[in-house]
Amino acid sequence: MCYRVLRLLFGVAFFSSSLVAEDWPQFRGPGGQGHAASTVLPLHWSESENVVWKVFVPGVGHSSPIVSGDQVWLTSAVDDGRSLRVLCFRRPTGEVVHDLELFRLDEAGKAHSKNSYASPTPVLDEERVYIHFGHVGTACVSRSGELVWKTVALDYVQPYSGGSSPVLFEDLLILNCDGSDRQFVVALDKRNGEVIWKSDRQHLLVHDQNIGGSAGFMKQSYATPLVVEVHGVPHLISPGADHVSAYDARTGREIWWLGYKGFSEVIRPVVGHDLVFVGGFENISQPVLYAIRPTGSGEIGRTHVEWALKKGAPHVPSPLWVGDELFLINDRGIAICLDAKTGVEHWKERIGGNHFASPIYAGGRIYCFSEEGKTTIFAASKQFSLEAENQIDGGLMASPAVAGSSLFLRSETQLYRIEQRS
Repeated sequence: MCYRVLRLLFGVAFFSSSLVAEDWPQFRGPGGQGHAASTVLPLHWSESENVVWKVFVPGVGHSSPIVSGDQVWLTSAVDDGRSLRVLCFRRPTGEVVHDLELFRLDEAGKAHSKNSYASPTPVLDEERVYIHFGHVGTACVSRSGELVWKTVALDYVQPYSGGSSPVLFEDLLILNCDGSDRQFVVALDKRNGEVIWKSDRQHLLVHDQNIGGSAGFMKQSYATPLVVEVHGVPHLISPGADHVSAYDARTGREIWWLGYKGFSEVIRPVVGHDLVFVGGFENISQPVLYAIRPTGSGEIGRTHVEWALKKGAPHVPSPLWVGDELFLINDRGIAICLDAKTGVEHWKERIGGNHFASPIYAGGRIYCFSEEGKTTIFAASKQFSLEAENQIDGGLMASPAVAGSSLFLRSETQLYRIEQRS
């Protein structure tokens, strides 16, 4: 069996110009796996310790910061969600250099208490930044702050706003579009926003339960896809509401799929040890983490599931694969370490708080971020070893970014650049 994360190909092509390996160009970093290159992130910080700068971010948003060179980008929704914007800050100082309104709505509609109108994280390349606001629209701006293109042609409904972040692959901008009325995956030409391929979800299962007063509620999903290479073919691992499919990333052809019972999938897939780790459900209220061998075709059923974690699995925070271990933090603040190959539990510890942001790995440590503003740091090892706990004033819903020796945290109202100070 031979496959590899596409970031290994990025090392030759994607980072060949202005982007470097220490940049954080998309949700969960360069490979989309939550791994930071830095080995010198601070162990301790507070509102006054190891803060290079802290700046106010107008509006509301759960999108992560993305970082390249001297730029830090994120999205936000102001004017009660009617104005959807992208902002760029100067990395050395935190000064705002771009604040662009991309979409203006008469009414923003509903927003789930755990979501925002600006939750998808942008993605950037060496020239442009690509921004997605779910069903509202998708846009592209230059790194100098000029609008390149935008589109509202992807017609679907998300009553509680979007959450899936865009993904770049070659010249394609790929989006999961799982609304209450239509569910599909689409690849746009990143140069002009035109549709290159579009694949409708084919395997939505029928549920007896009806939640939210609408059957369409059960069809929604918020997960970000991931591209991996399997036997030389780029597989787009794309979780939907109640099944995960692998598509040929260049053509949109479905390769395999696995069904599960549930809805509102959020976790971004993770890869390691020839396995893809994908979130799903045993039933609509019990999240499950599946370890899948991604070498099948058609409906793979349980024939390609190596193991499944059915108790304590996270719903929202994505896992971390480090060496032979898989580290999890679930929504209720329970950290878990598993053997990645077998799913056997090494340890389980309650670290407290509610967790929405995905953890990161840096310098032999795992960093977990709670909605109460606390960061818990423990060793990436088979034995639990708590190393630090750090508190800031605002809650942490957005996943963090790392660039160089700096950690970027987005709270409810602020953006922090945190770095070890002499």
